[in-house]
Amino acid sequence: MKAKAIRTKLKHIKEDRHLIFMSLPAIIKIFIFSYLPMFGIVIAFKDYVPIKGILGSEWNGFTNFEFFFKSINAWKILRNTIGLNAILIVTELLASVFFALMLYEITSKKALKVYQSVMFFPYFFSWVLVGLMLTTLLNPSTGMLSVLIKQVTGHEVAFYSEPWYWLIILPLVGIWKGTGFGSLIYYSALMSIEREQFEAAEIDGASKLQSIRHISLPFLMPMIVMLSILSIGHILNADFGLFYFVPRNVSMLYPVTDVLDTYVFRALTVHGDFGMSAAVGVFQSVVGFLLIIGTNQLAKRFNKEYGLF
Repeated sequence: MKAKAIRTKLKHIKEDRHLIFMSLPAIIKIFIFSYLPMFGIVIAFKDYVPIKGILGSEWNGFTNFEFFFKSINAWKILRNTIGLNAILIVTELLASVFFALMLYEITSKKALKVYQSVMFFPYFFSWVLVGLMLTTLLNPSTGMLSVLIKQVTGHEVAFYSEPWYWLIILPLVGIWKGTGFGSLIYYSALMSIEREQFEAAEIDGASKLQSIRHISLPFLMPMIVMLSILSIGHILNADFGLFYFVPRNVSMLYPVTDVLDTYVFRALTVHGDFGMSAAVGVFQSVVGFLLIIGTNQLAKRFNKEYGLF
């Protein structure tokens, strides 16, 4: 039986050799940049000294983890990371599905290409550029939006000194930059729906909203659940560019904008604390893995087809 199973596997490999060869560059890249660096996890359990190296540094157990979780900023940073990521996951999901449904209703190919290009274009902007663009709008003295608000209301709005504005600004920026890509994924899924279903629903007297509710959304649900599971698995991994470059790393905004990734970056570059930085990375990975397993099992309880594995 084992020999037969081996022959079957070799047969499949031979049949798929062209696909395997095409995927080799991606496999090699993942192995070099994702698997080989995993050896560095041991830094999280060592009193790392660069001169001594990873192997030469002394073990210190969970001291690096304790150092982070006992710090006065730990729970504030965890709150910001989980809270803001949760807002971003929900808002970007709703915006992506909404615009995908709107794009699907466009019948003109020229208009569709224009809308897709306009929506997808911000995705290619770097976060550094987005931060500079936002500064031209929100700068208290020269920003176009700040000047307009002052002229209309007579009051100056200090966006870069009041943290709570950024509970709205960051999700809006995330939607503006990411919705084009997200809506393209859902739009591609909608394109596989047979038009006859909508025609039959229209004959039966269904409105556009009823067709969306009973045909489009149920068809999109497996994709929505799959992408949501992946997003929840990364809820502790904040988008560094969004939270660092967009608020310009202004210390007055830290009560809202300081997340795990920005905190670790400062700990690494300012204080040179490699051990604590590695410990936070291990914590993010372990929690993310558990969240993916948990949400996947929860999704499968509602519908077995919704699970990733």
